[in-house]
Amino acid sequence: MSNPIVTRELLSFLRRPGALWLQCGLAVVFVLLVVLRWPTDAHVAMSGTRSQEVFRIFAYGLLAAMLLVLPGFPATSIVRERNQGTLALLLGTPLGGSQILQGKLLATMLLALLLLSLSLPAVAASYALGGVSLSGISGAYGLLLATALGVTSLGLLVSSYSISSDGAVRWTYGLVLLWSVVSLVPHHFFAGAEGITGTAVEWLRCVSPIAALMAWLGAGDLGMRGVATEADIPARFVLLSVGMSILLTLWTLARMNQSIFDRSRSAGMIADEQSTGVQVLRRMFFIVDPRRRSSSIGPLVNPVMVKEFRCRRFGRLHWLLRLVAACAVLSLALSILTTTRTINWDVPTIGGVMVLLQVALLVLITPSLTSGLISTERETGGWVLLQMTPMSIGRIVWGKLLSVMLTLALVLCATLPGYLVMVYIEPGQRLEVQRVVVCLLITAIFAMLASAAVGSLFRKTAAATAAAYVTLLAICAAPLLVWLGRDAPFGHDTVEAALTINPVAAALSVIHVQGFQGYDLIPANWWFLGIASAASLLLMLLQTWRISRPA
Repeated sequence: MSNPIVTRELLSFLRRPGALWLQCGLAVVFVLLVVLRWPTDAHVAMSGTRSQEVFRIFAYGLLAAMLLVLPGFPATSIVRERNQGTLALLLGTPLGGSQILQGKLLATMLLALLLLSLSLPAVAASYALGGVSLSGISGAYGLLLATALGVTSLGLLVSSYSISSDGAVRWTYGLVLLWSVVSLVPHHFFAGAEGITGTAVEWLRCVSPIAALMAWLGAGDLGMRGVATEADIPARFVLLSVGMSILLTLWTLARMNQSIFDRSRSAGMIADEQSTGVQVLRRMFFIVDPRRRSSSIGPLVNPVMVKEFRCRRFGRLHWLLRLVAACAVLSLALSILTTTRTINWDVPTIGGVMVLLQVALLVLITPSLTSGLISTERETGGWVLLQMTPMSIGRIVWGKLLSVMLTLALVLCATLPGYLVMVYIEPGQRLEVQRVVVCLLITAIFAMLASAAVGSLFRKTAAATAAAYVTLLAICAAPLLVWLGRDAPFGHDTVEAALTINPVAAALSVIHVQGFQGYDLIPANWWFLGIASAASLLLMLLQTWRISRPA
Protein backbone atom coordinates (compact mmCIF):
# COMPACT_ATOMS: atom_id res chain seq x y z
CA MET A 1 0.00 0.00 0.00
CA SER A 2 1.26 3.47 -0.89
CA ASN A 3 -0.01 5.01 2.34
CA PRO A 4 2.25 3.89 5.21
CA ILE A 5 -0.40 4.84 7.81
CA VAL A 6 -2.68 2.06 6.54
CA THR A 7 0.00 -0.59 6.95
CA ARG A 8 1.01 0.64 10.38
CA GLU A 9 -2.56 0.81 11.71
CA LEU A 10 -3.46 -2.66 10.43
CA LEU A 11 -0.27 -4.28 11.69
CA SER A 12 -0.63 -2.65 15.11
CA PHE A 13 -4.10 -4.17 15.41
CA LEU A 14 -3.21 -7.62 14.07
CA ARG A 15 -0.21 -7.85 16.44
CA ARG A 16 -2.36 -7.27 19.51
CA PRO A 17 -2.84 -10.36 21.71
CA GLY A 18 -6.63 -10.12 21.55
CA ALA A 19 -6.85 -9.74 17.77
CA LEU A 20 -6.55 -13.47 17.11
CA TRP A 21 -9.13 -14.29 19.79
CA LEU A 22 -11.51 -11.70 18.35
CA GLN A 23 -11.26 -13.10 14.83
CA CYS A 24 -11.61 -16.71 16.00
CA GLY A 25 -14.54 -15.82 18.25
CA LEU A 26 -16.44 -14.05 15.49
CA ALA A 27 -15.80 -16.90 13.03
CA VAL A 28 -17.08 -19.45 15.56
CA VAL A 29 -20.20 -17.39 16.28
CA PHE A 30 -20.96 -17.04 12.57
CA VAL A 31 -20.57 -20.78 12.01
CA LEU A 32 -22.75 -21.59 15.04
CA LEU A 33 -25.52 -19.36 13.70
CA VAL A 34 -25.63 -21.51 10.56
CA VAL A 35 -25.21 -24.85 12.34
CA LEU A 36 -28.13 -24.11 14.69
CA ARG A 37 -30.52 -23.83 11.76
CA TRP A 38 -28.92 -26.28 9.33
CA PRO A 39 -31.44 -28.96 8.20
CA THR A 40 -31.09 -32.17 10.22
CA ASP A 41 -32.78 -34.42 7.62
CA ALA A 42 -31.99 -35.15 4.01
CA HIS A 43 -34.75 -32.89 2.70
CA VAL A 44 -34.28 -29.25 1.80
CA ALA A 45 -37.24 -26.85 1.62
CA MET A 46 -37.79 -25.89 -2.01
CA SER A 47 -39.16 -22.51 -0.99
CA GLY A 48 -35.82 -21.53 0.55
CA THR A 49 -37.54 -20.32 3.71
CA ARG A 50 -34.98 -21.99 5.98
CA SER A 51 -32.09 -20.36 4.12
CA GLN A 52 -33.71 -16.93 4.33
CA GLU A 53 -34.25 -17.40 8.07
CA VAL A 54 -30.60 -18.36 8.54
CA PHE A 55 -29.31 -15.42 6.50
CA ARG A 56 -31.63 -12.97 8.28
CA ILE A 57 -30.37 -13.80 11.76
CA PHE A 58 -26.86 -14.01 10.36
CA ALA A 59 -27.09 -10.46 8.97
CA TYR A 60 -28.30 -9.17 12.34
CA GLY A 61 -25.24 -10.74 13.94
CA LEU A 62 -22.96 -8.98 11.46
CA LEU A 63 -24.68 -5.66 12.17
CA ALA A 64 -24.16 -6.22 15.90
CA ALA A 65 -20.45 -6.84 15.23
CA MET A 66 -20.21 -3.56 13.28
CA LEU A 67 -21.92 -1.57 16.05
CA LEU A 68 -20.27 -3.27 19.05
CA VAL A 69 -16.73 -4.18 17.96
CA LEU A 70 -15.76 -1.54 15.39
CA PRO A 71 -16.30 1.84 17.21
CA GLY A 72 -13.39 1.36 19.63
CA PHE A 73 -10.74 1.43 16.88
CA PRO A 74 -11.41 4.79 15.17
CA ALA A 75 -12.31 6.37 18.54
CA THR A 76 -8.78 5.89 19.87
CA SER A 77 -6.91 6.35 16.60
CA ILE A 78 -6.14 10.10 16.65
CA VAL A 79 -6.26 10.86 20.37
CA ARG A 80 -3.75 8.08 21.07
CA GLU A 81 -1.32 9.53 18.53
CA ARG A 82 -1.69 13.00 20.03
CA ASN A 83 -1.18 11.88 23.63
CA GLN A 84 1.87 9.81 22.67
CA GLY A 85 3.36 12.74 20.74
CA THR A 86 3.51 10.91 17.41
CA LEU A 87 0.78 12.97 15.75
CA ALA A 88 2.94 16.09 15.85
CA LEU A 89 5.76 14.12 14.21
CA LEU A 90 3.42 12.77 11.53
CA LEU A 91 2.07 16.24 10.74
CA GLY A 92 5.67 17.38 10.26
CA THR A 93 6.28 14.76 7.55
CA PRO A 94 5.37 15.18 3.85
CA LEU A 95 2.27 13.05 4.46
CA GLY A 96 0.20 15.96 5.73
CA GLY A 97 -3.15 15.82 7.45
CA SER A 98 -5.11 14.52 4.46
CA GLN A 99 -3.00 11.40 3.93
CA ILE A 100 -2.87 10.71 7.67
CA LEU A 101 -6.66 10.87 7.90
CA GLN A 102 -7.02 8.88 4.69
CA GLY A 103 -4.75 6.18 6.08
CA LYS A 104 -6.66 5.90 9.34
CA LEU A 105 -10.00 5.83 7.53
CA LEU A 106 -8.84 3.14 5.08
CA ALA A 107 -7.26 1.07 7.85
CA THR A 108 -10.50 0.97 9.83
CA MET A 109 -12.53 0.15 6.73
CA LEU A 110 -10.09 -2.66 5.87
CA LEU A 111 -10.55 -3.92 9.42
CA ALA A 112 -14.33 -3.90 8.85
CA LEU A 113 -13.79 -5.83 5.61
CA LEU A 114 -11.66 -8.32 7.54
CA LEU A 115 -14.45 -8.86 10.05
CA LEU A 116 -16.98 -9.25 7.24
CA SER A 117 -14.72 -11.67 5.35
CA LEU A 118 -14.79 -13.99 8.38
CA SER A 119 -18.48 -14.51 7.66
CA LEU A 120 -18.06 -15.52 4.01
CA PRO A 121 -17.87 -19.31 4.64
CA ALA A 122 -21.09 -19.18 6.65
CA VAL A 123 -22.74 -17.02 3.99
CA ALA A 124 -21.69 -19.52 1.33
CA ALA A 125 -23.37 -22.27 3.36
CA SER A 126 -26.58 -20.20 3.53
CA TYR A 127 -26.42 -19.61 -0.21
CA ALA A 128 -25.96 -23.34 -0.80
CA LEU A 129 -29.30 -24.00 0.91
CA GLY A 130 -31.03 -21.93 -1.78
CA GLY A 131 -33.58 -19.18 -1.32
CA VAL A 132 -31.01 -16.39 -0.92
CA SER A 133 -29.97 -14.51 -4.02
CA LEU A 134 -26.61 -12.94 -4.70
CA SER A 135 -28.28 -9.54 -5.01
CA GLY A 136 -29.80 -9.98 -1.55
CA ILE A 137 -26.41 -10.92 -0.06
CA SER A 138 -24.56 -8.10 -1.79
CA GLY A 139 -27.23 -5.59 -0.74
CA ALA A 140 -26.96 -6.64 2.91
CA TYR A 141 -23.16 -6.37 2.78
CA GLY A 142 -23.50 -2.95 1.15
CA LEU A 143 -25.62 -1.77 4.08
CA LEU A 144 -23.07 -3.18 6.52
CA LEU A 145 -20.24 -1.35 4.74
CA ALA A 146 -22.26 1.88 4.84
CA THR A 147 -22.69 1.29 8.58
CA ALA A 148 -18.96 0.72 9.00
CA LEU A 149 -18.23 3.93 7.07
CA GLY A 150 -20.56 5.92 9.31
CA VAL A 151 -19.09 4.43 12.50
CA THR A 152 -15.53 5.10 11.30
CA SER A 153 -16.06 8.73 10.30
CA LEU A 154 -17.94 9.41 13.53
CA GLY A 155 -15.22 7.79 15.66
CA LEU A 156 -12.43 9.72 13.94
CA LEU A 157 -14.19 13.06 14.48
CA VAL A 158 -14.76 12.29 18.16
CA SER A 159 -11.15 11.19 18.49
CA SER A 160 -9.91 14.49 17.05
CA TYR A 161 -11.74 16.43 19.79
CA SER A 162 -11.06 14.11 22.75
CA ILE A 163 -8.28 14.55 25.27
CA SER A 164 -8.22 10.94 26.46
CA SER A 165 -8.79 7.55 24.85
CA ASP A 166 -11.43 6.43 27.34
CA GLY A 167 -13.37 9.66 26.85
CA ALA A 168 -13.29 9.13 23.08
CA VAL A 169 -14.60 5.58 23.48
CA ARG A 170 -17.43 6.76 25.74
CA TRP A 171 -18.57 9.50 23.39
CA THR A 172 -18.30 7.28 20.31
CA TYR A 173 -20.36 4.46 21.79
CA GLY A 174 -22.91 6.97 23.06
CA LEU A 175 -23.27 8.61 19.63
CA VAL A 176 -23.48 5.21 17.93
CA LEU A 177 -26.30 4.30 20.33
CA LEU A 178 -28.12 7.54 19.48
CA TRP A 179 -27.56 7.00 15.76
CA SER A 180 -28.69 3.38 15.58
CA VAL A 181 -31.34 3.00 18.33
CA VAL A 182 -32.60 6.32 19.68
CA SER A 183 -33.25 7.62 16.14
CA LEU A 184 -36.02 5.00 15.89
CA VAL A 185 -37.93 6.33 18.93
CA PRO A 186 -39.62 9.39 17.30
CA HIS A 187 -41.09 7.17 14.61
CA HIS A 188 -42.60 5.00 17.29
CA PHE A 189 -44.43 8.06 18.66
CA PHE A 190 -45.42 9.76 15.41
CA ALA A 191 -45.78 6.89 12.93
CA GLY A 192 -48.49 7.76 10.42
CA ALA A 193 -48.38 11.52 11.19
CA GLU A 194 -48.88 13.87 8.26
CA GLY A 195 -47.18 17.09 7.25
CA ILE A 196 -43.68 18.18 8.13
CA THR A 197 -43.64 16.12 11.34
CA GLY A 198 -44.42 12.89 9.52
CA THR A 199 -41.82 13.56 6.81
CA ALA A 200 -39.11 14.49 9.34
CA VAL A 201 -39.77 11.42 11.47
CA GLU A 202 -39.80 9.17 8.40
CA TRP A 203 -36.39 10.46 7.28
CA LEU A 204 -35.01 10.31 10.82
CA ARG A 205 -35.90 6.61 11.00
CA CYS A 206 -33.96 6.04 7.78
CA VAL A 207 -30.80 7.23 9.54
CA SER A 208 -30.69 4.03 11.62
CA PRO A 209 -28.85 1.00 10.15
CA ILE A 210 -31.19 -1.30 12.10
CA ALA A 211 -34.26 -0.02 10.26
CA ALA A 212 -32.45 -0.22 6.90
CA LEU A 213 -31.29 -3.82 7.38
CA MET A 214 -34.69 -4.97 8.66
CA ALA A 215 -36.39 -3.38 5.65
CA TRP A 216 -33.90 -4.99 3.24
CA LEU A 217 -34.40 -8.43 4.78
CA GLY A 218 -38.19 -8.06 4.62
CA ALA A 219 -38.64 -8.06 8.40
CA GLY A 220 -40.58 -4.77 8.54
CA ASP A 221 -39.59 -2.23 11.14
CA LEU A 222 -39.68 -2.06 14.92
CA GLY A 223 -41.56 1.23 14.91
CA MET A 224 -44.19 0.59 12.23
CA ARG A 225 -47.01 -0.46 14.60
CA GLY A 226 -49.08 -1.63 11.62
CA VAL A 227 -48.50 1.54 9.57
CA ALA A 228 -47.49 0.70 6.01
CA THR A 229 -44.82 2.77 4.26
CA GLU A 230 -43.66 2.99 0.66
CA ALA A 231 -40.35 4.67 1.48
CA ASP A 232 -37.18 2.97 0.23
CA ILE A 233 -35.50 2.84 3.63
CA PRO A 234 -32.25 1.06 2.57
CA ALA A 235 -31.63 3.55 -0.26
CA ARG A 236 -32.31 6.49 2.03
CA PHE A 237 -29.98 5.02 4.68
CA VAL A 238 -27.13 4.63 2.20
CA LEU A 239 -27.67 8.19 0.98
CA LEU A 240 -27.76 9.62 4.51
CA SER A 241 -24.88 7.49 5.79
CA VAL A 242 -22.56 8.36 2.92
CA GLY A 243 -23.52 12.03 3.12
CA MET A 244 -22.95 12.08 6.89
CA SER A 245 -19.61 10.31 6.47
CA ILE A 246 -18.43 12.85 3.87
CA LEU A 247 -19.38 15.78 6.11
CA LEU A 248 -17.77 14.25 9.20
CA THR A 249 -14.60 13.38 7.28
CA LEU A 250 -14.29 16.93 5.90
CA TRP A 251 -14.86 18.23 9.44
CA THR A 252 -12.11 15.98 10.78
CA LEU A 253 -9.81 16.93 7.90
CA ALA A 254 -10.21 20.59 8.81
CA ARG A 255 -8.77 19.75 12.24
CA MET A 256 -5.82 17.68 11.01
CA ASN A 257 -3.20 20.41 11.32
CA GLN A 258 -1.13 22.04 14.02
CA SER A 259 -4.20 23.81 15.42
CA ILE A 260 -5.42 20.46 16.78
CA PHE A 261 -2.96 20.91 19.65
CA ASP A 262 -4.28 24.36 20.59
CA ARG A 263 -6.44 24.20 23.68
CA SER A 264 -7.42 27.32 25.56
CA ARG A 265 -7.61 26.92 29.29
CA SER A 266 -9.55 29.06 31.65
CA ALA A 267 -7.52 31.08 34.11
CA GLY A 268 -9.88 29.93 36.83
CA MET A 269 -11.90 31.87 39.35
CA ILE A 270 -12.82 31.16 42.98
CA ALA A 271 -16.10 32.65 44.17
CA ASP A 272 -14.85 32.99 47.75
CA GLU A 273 -12.31 35.55 46.55
CA GLN A 274 -14.95 37.76 44.89
CA SER A 275 -16.62 40.72 46.52
CA THR A 276 -19.65 40.24 48.76
CA GLY A 277 -22.04 41.60 46.14
CA VAL A 278 -20.74 39.21 43.50
CA GLN A 279 -21.03 36.29 45.92
CA VAL A 280 -24.65 37.25 46.74
CA LEU A 281 -25.51 37.47 43.03
CA ARG A 282 -23.92 34.09 42.33
CA ARG A 283 -25.91 32.62 45.19
CA MET A 284 -29.07 33.93 43.55
CA PHE A 285 -28.27 32.37 40.16
CA PHE A 286 -26.65 29.10 41.22
CA ILE A 287 -28.15 26.43 43.48
CA VAL A 288 -24.67 24.99 43.80
CA ASP A 289 -21.94 27.42 42.83
CA PRO A 290 -19.29 25.44 40.92
CA ARG A 291 -16.65 28.09 41.68
CA ARG A 292 -16.84 27.81 45.45
CA ARG A 293 -14.23 25.96 47.44
CA SER A 294 -15.19 22.45 48.49
CA SER A 295 -15.64 21.80 52.18
CA SER A 296 -13.30 19.49 54.07
CA ILE A 297 -13.99 15.75 54.24
CA GLY A 298 -15.87 14.66 57.36
CA PRO A 299 -14.46 11.95 59.65
CA LEU A 300 -17.24 9.48 58.83
CA VAL A 301 -17.13 9.99 55.06
CA ASN A 302 -15.21 7.63 52.81
CA PRO A 303 -12.40 9.78 51.35
CA VAL A 304 -12.13 7.62 48.23
CA MET A 305 -15.77 8.38 47.42
CA VAL A 306 -15.13 12.12 47.79
CA LYS A 307 -12.00 11.81 45.65
CA GLU A 308 -14.02 10.08 42.91
CA PHE A 309 -16.69 12.78 42.96
CA ARG A 310 -14.16 15.62 42.83
CA CYS A 311 -11.88 14.09 40.19
CA ARG A 312 -14.62 12.90 37.85
CA ARG A 313 -15.99 15.50 35.44
CA PHE A 314 -19.60 14.50 36.00
CA GLY A 315 -18.97 13.78 39.65
CA ARG A 316 -19.04 17.39 40.82
CA LEU A 317 -22.34 18.35 42.41
CA HIS A 318 -23.30 20.98 39.85
CA TRP A 319 -22.81 18.48 37.02
CA LEU A 320 -24.86 15.87 38.91
CA LEU A 321 -27.65 18.40 39.33
CA ARG A 322 -27.58 19.13 35.61
CA LEU A 323 -27.73 15.40 34.85
CA VAL A 324 -30.64 14.87 37.24
CA ALA A 325 -32.44 17.92 35.83
CA ALA A 326 -32.07 16.55 32.28
CA CYS A 327 -33.45 13.16 33.38
CA ALA A 328 -36.36 14.84 35.17
CA VAL A 329 -37.20 16.93 32.10
CA LEU A 330 -37.09 13.80 29.93
CA SER A 331 -39.33 11.94 32.36
CA LEU A 332 -41.80 14.83 32.49
CA ALA A 333 -41.86 14.97 28.69
CA LEU A 334 -42.74 11.30 28.61
CA SER A 335 -45.40 11.96 31.24
CA ILE A 336 -46.98 14.60 29.01
CA LEU A 337 -46.94 12.17 26.11
CA THR A 338 -48.51 9.58 28.40
CA THR A 339 -51.41 11.88 29.22
CA THR A 340 -51.92 13.26 25.70
CA ARG A 341 -51.38 10.12 23.65
CA THR A 342 -53.15 7.43 25.66
CA ILE A 343 -56.17 7.97 23.40
CA ASN A 344 -54.16 6.60 20.48
CA TRP A 345 -51.74 4.35 22.42
CA ASP A 346 -52.21 2.11 25.39
CA VAL A 347 -50.29 2.63 28.63
CA PRO A 348 -48.03 -0.44 28.12
CA THR A 349 -46.80 1.02 24.83
CA ILE A 350 -45.80 4.26 26.52
CA GLY A 351 -44.26 2.26 29.37
CA GLY A 352 -42.22 0.24 26.86
CA VAL A 353 -40.75 3.41 25.38
CA MET A 354 -39.89 4.67 28.86
CA VAL A 355 -38.19 1.38 29.74
CA LEU A 356 -36.13 1.47 26.54
CA LEU A 357 -35.00 5.03 27.17
CA GLN A 358 -34.13 4.35 30.80
CA VAL A 359 -32.14 1.21 30.01
CA ALA A 360 -30.38 3.07 27.18
CA LEU A 361 -29.49 5.78 29.72
CA LEU A 362 -28.12 3.19 32.15
CA VAL A 363 -26.11 1.42 29.45
CA LEU A 364 -24.72 4.76 28.27
CA ILE A 365 -23.78 6.19 31.66
CA THR A 366 -22.79 3.21 33.82
CA PRO A 367 -19.72 1.92 31.92
CA SER A 368 -18.33 5.45 31.68
CA LEU A 369 -18.53 5.74 35.48
CA THR A 370 -17.34 2.28 36.53
CA SER A 371 -15.05 0.82 33.88
CA GLY A 372 -12.11 3.00 34.90
CA LEU A 373 -12.42 2.66 38.68
CA ILE A 374 -9.41 0.34 38.90
CA SER A 375 -7.81 0.58 35.44
CA THR A 376 -7.41 4.37 35.65
CA GLU A 377 -5.61 4.05 38.98
CA ARG A 378 -3.31 1.38 37.52
CA GLU A 379 -2.63 3.41 34.37
CA THR A 380 -1.81 6.64 36.22
CA GLY A 381 0.01 5.01 39.13
CA GLY A 382 -2.63 6.08 41.65
CA TRP A 383 -3.25 2.52 42.84
CA VAL A 384 0.18 2.40 44.49
CA LEU A 385 -0.51 5.70 46.25
CA LEU A 386 -3.88 4.42 47.50
CA GLN A 387 -2.16 1.33 48.91
CA MET A 388 0.20 3.57 50.87
CA THR A 389 -2.72 5.13 52.76
CA PRO A 390 -4.05 3.59 56.02
CA MET A 391 -7.22 2.51 54.20
CA SER A 392 -7.84 -1.16 53.49
CA ILE A 393 -8.43 -2.48 49.98
CA GLY A 394 -12.06 -3.19 50.87
CA ARG A 395 -12.65 0.41 51.94
CA ILE A 396 -11.01 1.71 48.76
CA VAL A 397 -13.21 -0.48 46.55
CA TRP A 398 -16.32 0.36 48.60
CA GLY A 399 -15.63 4.10 48.27
CA LYS A 400 -15.30 3.81 44.49
CA LEU A 401 -18.49 1.76 44.15
CA LEU A 402 -20.36 4.10 46.50
CA SER A 403 -19.63 7.09 44.26
CA VAL A 404 -21.21 5.27 41.32
CA MET A 405 -24.19 4.00 43.35
CA LEU A 406 -25.15 7.50 44.49
CA THR A 407 -24.98 8.83 40.93
CA LEU A 408 -27.10 6.01 39.51
CA ALA A 409 -29.61 6.37 42.36
CA LEU A 410 -30.07 10.05 41.51
CA VAL A 411 -30.56 9.24 37.82
CA LEU A 412 -33.11 6.49 38.56
CA CYS A 413 -35.05 8.69 40.99
CA ALA A 414 -35.19 11.48 38.42
CA THR A 415 -36.82 9.20 35.85
CA LEU A 416 -39.61 7.90 38.12
CA PRO A 417 -42.27 10.67 37.67
CA GLY A 418 -43.34 9.13 34.37
CA TYR A 419 -44.31 5.89 36.10
CA LEU A 420 -46.25 7.79 38.76
CA VAL A 421 -48.32 9.41 36.01
CA MET A 422 -48.91 5.97 34.48
CA VAL A 423 -50.23 4.63 37.79
CA TYR A 424 -52.43 7.72 38.20
CA ILE A 425 -53.96 7.20 34.75
CA GLU A 426 -54.41 3.46 35.11
CA PRO A 427 -54.26 2.27 38.77
CA GLY A 428 -54.38 -1.34 37.58
CA GLN A 429 -50.79 -0.94 36.38
CA ARG A 430 -49.47 -0.44 39.92
CA LEU A 431 -48.09 -3.99 40.32
CA GLU A 432 -46.52 -3.97 36.84
CA VAL A 433 -44.88 -0.60 37.49
CA GLN A 434 -43.47 -1.84 40.80
CA ARG A 435 -41.96 -4.87 39.09
CA VAL A 436 -40.53 -2.66 36.33
CA VAL A 437 -38.87 -0.43 38.92
CA VAL A 438 -37.37 -3.55 40.53
CA CYS A 439 -36.10 -4.63 37.11
CA LEU A 440 -34.45 -1.25 36.55
CA LEU A 441 -32.88 -1.30 40.02
CA ILE A 442 -31.43 -4.78 39.49
CA THR A 443 -30.27 -3.74 36.01
CA ALA A 444 -28.44 -0.73 37.44
CA ILE A 445 -26.69 -2.89 40.06
CA PHE A 446 -25.72 -5.48 37.48
CA ALA A 447 -24.46 -2.86 35.02
CA MET A 448 -22.35 -1.24 37.73
CA LEU A 449 -20.75 -4.44 39.04
CA ALA A 450 -20.26 -6.05 35.61
CA SER A 451 -18.61 -2.91 34.19
CA ALA A 452 -16.39 -2.55 37.25
CA ALA A 453 -15.35 -6.22 37.11
CA VAL A 454 -14.58 -6.15 33.38
CA GLY A 455 -12.73 -2.84 33.71
CA SER A 456 -10.56 -4.12 36.57
CA LEU A 457 -9.05 -6.75 34.24
CA PHE A 458 -7.33 -4.11 32.07
CA ARG A 459 -4.38 -1.81 32.62
CA LYS A 460 -5.55 0.82 30.11
CA THR A 461 -8.71 2.84 30.69
CA ALA A 462 -9.65 2.97 27.01
CA ALA A 463 -9.53 -0.81 26.65
CA ALA A 464 -11.49 -1.21 29.91
CA THR A 465 -14.18 1.22 28.71
CA ALA A 466 -14.53 -0.49 25.34
CA ALA A 467 -14.72 -3.95 26.93
CA ALA A 468 -17.34 -2.77 29.45
CA TYR A 469 -19.51 -1.28 26.69
CA VAL A 470 -19.23 -4.42 24.56
CA THR A 471 -20.14 -6.64 27.54
CA LEU A 472 -23.21 -4.64 28.49
CA LEU A 473 -24.42 -4.19 24.92
CA ALA A 474 -23.91 -7.90 24.23
CA ILE A 475 -26.22 -8.76 27.15
CA CYS A 476 -28.77 -5.99 26.59
CA ALA A 477 -28.88 -5.96 22.77
CA ALA A 478 -27.65 -9.31 21.37
CA PRO A 479 -30.61 -11.39 22.75
CA LEU A 480 -32.97 -8.98 20.99
CA LEU A 481 -31.47 -10.22 17.70
CA VAL A 482 -32.78 -13.67 18.60
CA TRP A 483 -36.15 -12.08 19.43
CA LEU A 484 -36.24 -10.53 15.96
CA GLY A 485 -36.05 -14.07 14.60
CA ARG A 486 -38.96 -15.34 16.72
CA ASP A 487 -41.15 -17.95 15.03
CA ALA A 488 -38.68 -17.97 12.15
CA PRO A 489 -36.05 -19.30 12.52
CA PHE A 490 -36.18 -19.56 16.34
CA GLY A 491 -39.00 -21.17 18.29
CA HIS A 492 -40.71 -19.84 21.37
CA ASP A 493 -38.57 -21.78 23.86
CA THR A 494 -35.31 -20.71 22.21
CA VAL A 495 -36.32 -17.05 22.21
CA GLU A 496 -37.47 -17.23 25.83
CA ALA A 497 -34.18 -18.84 26.87
CA ALA A 498 -32.19 -16.13 25.09
CA LEU A 499 -34.30 -13.32 26.57
CA THR A 500 -33.90 -14.69 30.11
CA ILE A 501 -30.52 -12.98 30.43
CA ASN A 502 -31.77 -9.70 29.00
CA PRO A 503 -32.95 -7.07 31.54
CA VAL A 504 -34.59 -5.01 28.78
CA ALA A 505 -36.78 -7.91 27.66
CA ALA A 506 -37.66 -8.74 31.28
CA ALA A 507 -38.93 -5.21 31.94
CA LEU A 508 -40.84 -5.15 28.63
CA SER A 509 -42.47 -8.51 29.39
CA VAL A 510 -43.54 -7.31 32.84
CA ILE A 511 -45.29 -4.28 31.39
CA HIS A 512 -46.89 -6.40 28.62
CA VAL A 513 -45.42 -4.57 25.64
CA GLN A 514 -46.53 -5.95 22.28
CA GLY A 515 -44.21 -8.77 21.19
CA PHE A 516 -43.10 -9.64 24.74
CA GLN A 517 -46.42 -10.68 26.34
CA GLY A 518 -45.94 -14.37 25.68
CA TYR A 519 -42.59 -14.71 27.48
CA ASP A 520 -42.34 -15.50 31.19
CA LEU A 521 -38.95 -14.01 32.13
CA ILE A 522 -39.50 -13.15 35.81
CA PRO A 523 -38.06 -14.27 38.24
CA ALA A 524 -35.52 -16.19 36.10
CA ASN A 525 -34.03 -12.92 34.87
CA TRP A 526 -33.72 -11.60 38.42
CA TRP A 527 -31.93 -14.79 39.47
CA PHE A 528 -29.52 -14.53 36.52
CA LEU A 529 -28.73 -10.86 37.13
CA GLY A 530 -28.34 -11.49 40.87
CA ILE A 531 -25.91 -14.37 40.38
CA ALA A 532 -24.03 -12.47 37.66
CA SER A 533 -23.77 -9.40 39.94
CA ALA A 534 -22.42 -11.52 42.80
CA ALA A 535 -19.92 -13.21 40.47
CA SER A 536 -18.83 -9.80 39.11
CA LEU A 537 -18.29 -8.45 42.64
CA LEU A 538 -16.27 -11.54 43.55
CA LEU A 539 -14.20 -11.18 40.38
CA MET A 540 -13.50 -7.53 41.12
CA LEU A 541 -12.44 -8.29 44.70
CA LEU A 542 -10.16 -11.11 43.55
CA GLN A 543 -8.60 -8.87 40.90
CA THR A 544 -7.99 -6.02 43.35
CA TRP A 545 -6.50 -8.49 45.84
CA ARG A 546 -4.21 -9.86 43.10
CA ILE A 547 -2.93 -6.48 41.96
CA SER A 548 -2.45 -5.38 45.59
CA ARG A 549 0.10 -8.10 46.36
CA PRO A 550 3.78 -7.15 46.29
CA ALA A 551 5.31 -7.72 42.86
